[in-house]
Amino acid sequence: MLVTLAFVAGLFALIGVLVGLAFAGSRQELAEGTQVAGVDVGGLSQRQAVAKLEARFSRIAAEPVAFVAGDASFSFAANQLGVDPDWRAAVAAAGRAGDGFGPIRGYRRLHTRFFGAEVLPRLAVSDPALEFALDRMAASVNRRSESAKLVRRGLEIDVVRERAGQRLQRDAAARTVVRALGTLDRAAGAVVLPVVTAHAPVTARMLAPSARQARVALSGPVILRGAKRSFRLPRWRIAQLLALPSDGASRIAVAGPRADDYFRALSERVGKPAIDADFAVSGESIQVLPSRNGTELDVPRTAAALRRAATSRSNRVANLAIARALPERTTREALAMGIDTRMASYKTYNSGTWDRITNLRLGVVELDGTLVAPGGTFSLNEAIGERTAERGFRSAPVIIGTKFEEEIGGGTSQVATTVFNAAWEAGLEITERNPHSLYIGRYQLGRDATVYWPSLDLKFVNDTKRWVLVKGFAETDGVSVSIFGGERRRVESSEGTMTVTGSAPVKRVNDPTIPVGETVVEAEGSSPSETSVTRTIYGADGELIDEETWNTSYKGETRIERIGTKPKDPEPKAPKKPGDSPKPPVDESATPRPTRP
Repeated sequence: MLVTLAFVAGLFALIGVLVGLAFAGSRQELAEGTQVAGVDVGGLSQRQAVAKLEARFSRIAAEPVAFVAGDASFSFAANQLGVDPDWRAAVAAAGRAGDGFGPIRGYRRLHTRFFGAEVLPRLAVSDPALEFALDRMAASVNRRSESAKLVRRGLEIDVVRERAGQRLQRDAAARTVVRALGTLDRAAGAVVLPVVTAHAPVTARMLAPSARQARVALSGPVILRGAKRSFRLPRWRIAQLLALPSDGASRIAVAGPRADDYFRALSERVGKPAIDADFAVSGESIQVLPSRNGTELDVPRTAAALRRAATSRSNRVANLAIARALPERTTREALAMGIDTRMASYKTYNSGTWDRITNLRLGVVELDGTLVAPGGTFSLNEAIGERTAERGFRSAPVIIGTKFEEEIGGGTSQVATTVFNAAWEAGLEITERNPHSLYIGRYQLGRDATVYWPSLDLKFVNDTKRWVLVKGFAETDGVSVSIFGGERRRVESSEGTMTVTGSAPVKRVNDPTIPVGETVVEAEGSSPSETSVTRTIYGADGELIDEETWNTSYKGETRIERIGTKPKDPEPKAPKKPGDSPKPPVDESATPRPTRP
């Protein structure tokens, strides 16, 4: 019995091997029923299959494929987007699927013959071209959802319904496009791309309560009641103050630019501004002027009360909410600054045109009241700001290099010189000072300063332990600057020296109006020079704080000489006397010559 079973099993095994060998076929040919991208390549060699697939794809690579995304339609060809199937790899994979050891290959090919086997090629694509196509589609397809909103037309309220949005699913659309362009069978209809619908966050149904409230708000006037007086808001005014739902909001409010303007004007009528503590100067003394609390309109509470009254059908009266307004600088804070001493004062006098004097006055007015914290820095450019015609500054002479020119704000450097000397006499640390390029005799030797917006500045540091106050005064004959603080210092300054370092540069100009040989000096010019001045600073108890020397170099001002080039007039001939007759010409050839005896 066992022998019989073994014989039968062996017989079946032999038959199975013979069947596998019978259908094994040639390894050089692809199995019958093999498809690559939907094309039957069974019975072909791999080279033949690749050639067939490439030839067929080349015929359709330029044919456009239609795509639909939402309501928009597009068309692209494979060669537009650089879609390139890897046919060799796909055929090689199909070959491996039908290959193997003799009988095994036969059974694999039998399976392929009856059930088929399809291989899809890997698809390469030009990323920039694909991204460009996706951008183009997204620009046409993508649409933001729009929430419902309320609009006012006169005193009527309408509801604008919401609109759903849509968005191209970019990654899925990219795969769909590449796959459609990489296939050899073109679909009869357009290829549908995935689009997602975006619903609006606020619908018309959600806005129905707000619409009813808005209509009630515009149904009649509202009274704003204060402690001393009341204000009646008519329907048109309420309409201006209402902010209707939009951009995803769902509630009405009293807000917006028109409401801000209204409450700002109302606050000026019902409020009383707070007054900051300030400093009053009288000669060398200074005292603190106390601060004062004020009152102001509490805008959020008043707006909320107004909204409640406006949306009520019965109680249309709202109470004004008043809050205490606190000063930015209280009396206690001003006293804590410790400003009780005049550290120094300096004055310079008016010079030049009225426009220049106007600039001086504006400069000291702008810097007046500047406070510098301990360790803080005073900047003249920051204190005065940019000098512009819109701010009242005028055109006046300024020194540019070694030339005098006109610019807006000319003369502000005199303010800088005044502040520099006040800080010098106060014994404060001066961290930036730029001298004039030319020596100006009306300023103290070696102690001038210039500024130019925004590159050149004058700065000093408050290196005391108390705050410093800079006061500016526009006086009838000049400008002065005083520095107040809580620490008095003693400053000793040298008179300074002036050393000529060369001769004045000379510029000679030919002048055809001046006779030759004559020279006219148009401008005397000045020689370049340098100065040196020292400052020694002592504390209140006599200890030495600092000793420093300031060296300043000035350029020479050009001497201008006009050189005459006009030719001189010829000398006049002597006039003839009456009765004179012209002498006949002498014939030298006929005149006897003297001979020697």
